[in-house]
Amino acid sequence: MTAFQTTHAFSGFSVDDIDAARTFYGETLGLDVSINPMGFLDLRLPQGGSILVYAKPDHTPASFTILNFPVDDVEAAVDDLNARGVVTKIYTDPDLGTDEKGIAHGGPGRGPDIAWFTDPAGNVLSVLAAV
Repeated sequence: MTAFQTTHAFSGFSVDDIDAARTFYGETLGLDVSINPMGFLDLRLPQGGSILVYAKPDHTPASFTILNFPVDDVEAAVDDLNARGVVTKIYTDPDLGTDEKGIAHGGPGRGPDIAWFTDPAGNVLSVLAAV
């Protein structure tokens, strides 16, 4: 047996307010969220696995997408998120612009339809067309 193992690997990211994160990920997005003994959040994913969310006083939001949610219908998912109070990001970049709902429409050489939004700490998340 080797000392290094991958069987229980997990990812993590920081936030500036653990209570706001618990509300957002648990109540707004509907993920299974618990607080572990160290006071960090455990986001348990429906297919297994977990993500650790920890408070960091000097938190800087990630400049990349930290969590992606594949969906069957990006437009319907954006409507659902908007109804929950989540605001999708509008990008005006000519190479990666979004429509008025915040959806970047994919296609050949452009990837899937995708819409980005942020958590209360400013970290970027997305809903994208399931492959």
